[in-house]
Formats: sequence, C-alpha cells, structure tokens
Amino acid sequence: MGSVVSLWRDGLPAAEVVPLPGSTDVDVAIVGGGFTGLWTAYYLAEADPSLRIVVLEKECAGFGASGRNGGWCSAIFPATLRRVAASADRDAARRMQLAMNDTVVEVGRQADAEGIDCDFAHGGYVSAARNPAQLQRAREEVGQWRDWGFGDAQLRFLTARELAERIAVSGGLGGTYTPHCAALHPYRLVRGLVDAVRRRGVAVHEGTAVTGIAPGTVRTVRGTVRAEVVVRATEGYTPALPGAHRDLVPMYSLMVATEPLDAAAWARLGLRERETFSDKRHLRIYGQRTADGRIAFGGRGAPYHFGSAVRPGYDRDARVHAMLRRILVDLLPGIGRVRFSHAWGGALGIPRDWYPSIGFDAGTGLAYAGGYVGDGVATTNLAGRTLRDLILRRDDSDLVSLPWVGRRSPRWEPEPLRWLGVNAATALFAVADRTEARTGRPSKAAAGFWRALGH
Repeated sequence: MGSVVSLWRDGLPAAEVVPLPGSTDVDVAIVGGGFTGLWTAYYLAEADPSLRIVVLEKECAGFGASGRNGGWCSAIFPATLRRVAASADRDAARRMQLAMNDTVVEVGRQADAEGIDCDFAHGGYVSAARNPAQLQRAREEVGQWRDWGFGDAQLRFLTARELAERIAVSGGLGGTYTPHCAALHPYRLVRGLVDAVRRRGVAVHEGTAVTGIAPGTVRTVRGTVRAEVVVRATEGYTPALPGAHRDLVPMYSLMVATEPLDAAAWARLGLRERETFSDKRHLRIYGQRTADGRIAFGGRGAPYHFGSAVRPGYDRDARVHAMLRRILVDLLPGIGRVRFSHAWGGALGIPRDWYPSIGFDAGTGLAYAGGYVGDGVATTNLAGRTLRDLILRRDDSDLVSLPWVGRRSPRWEPEPLRWLGVNAATALFAVADRTEARTGRPSKAAAGFWRALGH
C-alpha cells in the first residue's frame, strides 16, 4: 500500500523542535509555520533587521499543506481574470497575473540565494486534452488569454504531436503549455526557509499551539506573545481558531508516489524538462517528475469532513488513493508495471468564492493571508512580500495595490449546509468528468457551477 509518510519528508532528518519558552514581547508575531508565515518573516527580516519577529507553529514548520503538496510552484491564481476584474478592473486583473508570473522566478531566485536545495526545475506546465470536451476547453482557455492581451508566452495551444513531444499521455488530442511553473521539493524549501529566517534573527517556535488571536496578543499553550502586529497564516487549519470557523473550508487533497523509474521508462514518458502535468478534467489532478526519477501524483476527490474537521486519519483514504493510482496508470501507460511507494494527503484552504485574499488593519495590527485553493506554493511568496509592504507601510509599493489586497471572501454556510454543498460540488465534478469522457461534450453542470461563483 505504500509508506504512510509523505514522499517529501521520507528519509529527511526530523526537525529540531524549539517550543516557545514562555511569554514574550515582539514586534511581529506570525501564527503558522508554513510558506505564508515563513516568507512573511523572511521578507520582513530582510527589509528591517531590527524587527523582533516570532513564528509560532503547533507541529513543525511544513507540517501542513506547505510540506505535503504536489511541488508545483505555479503562476496559477485560483480566481479567474474575469472574476478578479469584476471586483476591480481589467488592468488590475492583468497586474495580478503578471505578479504571479514574476513570483515563480522569485521563488527560484531566493532559493538559490539562500542555498536551499529544493530541486527547483523551471520546466513549465503541460495540460493534456484527452476527449473532445477537454480539447474544446483547451482551445477556449487559449482564446480567453488572448482576449486579455496575453500571447503564447503565457499559454499556448499544443497539437497532439506537440503534446506527445513533451509527455506520452494516452489518448492525447492536444493540450496547453505555460512556461510559468516550476517543479520543486516543497518540504526542503520549507526547512530551508526556517534556516534562512533563523539566520536573520527570527525566532521559530514549533510545538507551540496557538489558542487565540486578538489585537496585540497571541495566546498559546506555552505563554502569551504580545506583538504590535499579528499575522494569521494558518490556511487549512484556520477553522480551528476561535471566531474563524467559517472563514475557510479545509479540503483534503491526496497524493501517491512511484518508486524511481528506469531510464527506459523515462525515454517513453518524456517530461525531459521536469514539466508539471495534468489533464483538463474538472476534478483536478496534478503530477511531477521528481529529481530522483519518481512520479509524484495527486488529485481531489476526498470528501469534506463534517464540521471542517482536520484529523491525521483523513490523510489516508484507501478509495481515493487507489483511484489516483488507476488514473496515473491510465494517463501514462508507459510507466509499465510500476510499484507505488508512498500515499499521503493533507488539508488545504478554500474560501467561499475561490478567491484568495490578504490584508492588514493598521488600527488593530491584525494581518492575514490565505485561501489559495491548493495553488499556494508560489502565491504564498507573493503574500509574504505583500504583507511586508503592508506592515512596513510602503504605500508606494505596486504589491499593496493588487486586487486581492484588503478584500474578504463571504463566510461559508453553517453545517449541515456546508457539508452538503461542498461534497455535492465534488460529486458534480466527478459526474461531469465521466459524462464528458462518454459523450465528448462539455458539461453544462460544471460550467454552471463556475458561473454561479462569478468565474
């Protein structure tokens, strides 16, 4: 069945946990030791070395989605250009996307500058169309980018032959390719950032559960941290905080990994530039060729658990993990009789409108960022730089005028409506994919779902 340990953590030494020794006073307290919290600490400490900064984490840094994800450092912003423009304007939507494109490069640049060996490979992202409905969606996606003034440098259509030159997908009719994505080892990046911020004087206290956040105060099981600025960077674990139960929904995304494939298998499969890959189905899948020659592959399909519950037992779901193995073998038959070595999962944060947000209230000193819908490896870096500029009152910064700044998503419905709605949406996508595979026609139900959200 495979290891219960995430591929990314397997074989790496256990982190040395340094809990908060007691109550203390700081300038900035950051709750959450994932990418958002660590990038925020990194850029703040770089900009003002005199700041007293503490990062507080219940488990160990990278315990959550930051250390368990698919390793896609992508320029995908969950809210579409149309959705962003609807609450801002056309220019703001374009600036948001260009900032995301730049962020992919920024992550690689900073990892290199800090000597973080996270297997960063800027090979782009290829998405296959495997039935006529998916092919139509691929053409429409390219056309939509053109309507917004973006050319092939953003997204280009692939013919069946061009797709096959990058990846040997079964039944590939065509697809799309964007250069704005890199594959990386997420947990090594997390731990590298811990070392980087500590070198800059940031205190990272793991094994320190936070029980409450208020202006000027963070309450923990090990003492109270008093701070002028408090940053909430808890993503999928946000519902556990008092008063935040309906801010985000924690949805599980699960992954599997193969044993290393031999050279003959890779000659058949492609991915020579370590492109990340998926296809155009609605119930999202995602994969990468790892630096040691495996395939790390994941997807949605796990249920939302009543009451926004997040528990270790939900990291494994035999049905979903078996489904992911079947999908991968069907997608890439060239892998042959491969053995799967790992199966794991974790919770990510989804806002009610599928639109990430970030903000800082100078009056209360409270800041927040999150709701990345699983596309957070790069987006968290942009969040960290933006929070730096907001907290340091850099009003002339281009980042603080991006359209995700200062907005709030609607709260999720109370239970049982939340449980019914989220799981119904998952079922709708699964049915839409089966229907499209059978008929070759785009699903009207799936299209209607996105229209209802304004995307």
